[in-house]
Amino acid sequence: MKIGFVVNDIKTEQASYTTTRLAMGAVNRGHEAWTLGVADFVYKPDGSIHANARSVHGRGYDSLAVFMQELQGDGARREQIAVDDLDVLILRNDPSEDKAERAWAQTPGILFGQLAVERGVLVLNDPMHLANAVNKTYFQHFPEHVRPRTLISREREEIKAFVASEGGRAVIKPLQGSGGANVFLIANGEAANLNQMIDAVLRDGYCIAQEYLPAAKEGDVRLFVMNGRPLAHDGKYAAFRRVNKTGDMRSNMHSGGQAEPAEVGEAMLRIVDAVAPKLTADGMFLVGLDVVGDKLMEINVFTPGGLGSAQSATGVDFAGIVLEDLERKVRLKNEHDGHLTNVQLATA
Repeated sequence: MKIGFVVNDIKTEQASYTTTRLAMGAVNRGHEAWTLGVADFVYKPDGSIHANARSVHGRGYDSLAVFMQELQGDGARREQIAVDDLDVLILRNDPSEDKAERAWAQTPGILFGQLAVERGVLVLNDPMHLANAVNKTYFQHFPEHVRPRTLISREREEIKAFVASEGGRAVIKPLQGSGGANVFLIANGEAANLNQMIDAVLRDGYCIAQEYLPAAKEGDVRLFVMNGRPLAHDGKYAAFRRVNKTGDMRSNMHSGGQAEPAEVGEAMLRIVDAVAPKLTADGMFLVGLDVVGDKLMEINVFTPGGLGSAQSATGVDFAGIVLEDLERKVRLKNEHDGHLTNVQLATA
């Protein structure tokens, strides 16, 4: 299997990332795995798509750090590959990370991914539907009963009125963003700082104001969903609890969150059941659900991270299970000889 992993920039990738784990796992399984940034695509005059990509020379890696060091180093294998010849192209770049410094870099993964689909490459997650998910409005298309009460607006007074209606306690954050940047918990008695918090969020565009869930103080649970079903093996779910013990209400790992084992109960499984129809209809092969109590806080369809944390919590190599499913999809694609759409194959 020839597989390509699209990231924001190879130079900024880290050994701990889920993408690194998947790429190393692919190499160890005997596949040809390439990594490329969103700036590395090339559309040729003959209509073919190429990319300036990197790979490693070895096999049987047992260290993510060594693998990443070789991939980023001068000794890496560097070629302009034909994207058209790949079996699978995995879009793992986060558009929100490029919003401030490289606005142009938010869409190339999606756009070149769409072209690759036309040339018969299996592209995951499906790039046509990823185009509708570049900000958090995508989240509002899922059933209302699994989501917290939400206002999306750029009107300061309307945002303040929502916070007041929630008893003075709410969470505000940018419509587009990740890693916990400019996410604020507004508590009772913080009226003096409310305008400043709102202004900080509005600098990034629209503001999302949400009801505060008391269970958030216990952190959130990242639960992986693959093909519309919880990613699991022998009764163990690809999930972990993210807790910030610094007093910060944000629990994402970029904001100081720590990973702990998580119990996946009936409430979380009901959430998966509720969101699965749209995820499968949209060709969302692998996503990360962020759950607080019985509510879904976010859906990460671009770069769901934490397979390593899930493995540490359960002892299960979930990256290997993901790769095994990719191998199965490539066999299905070849057996059906182009008669299945990218969306159908994505969640088959």
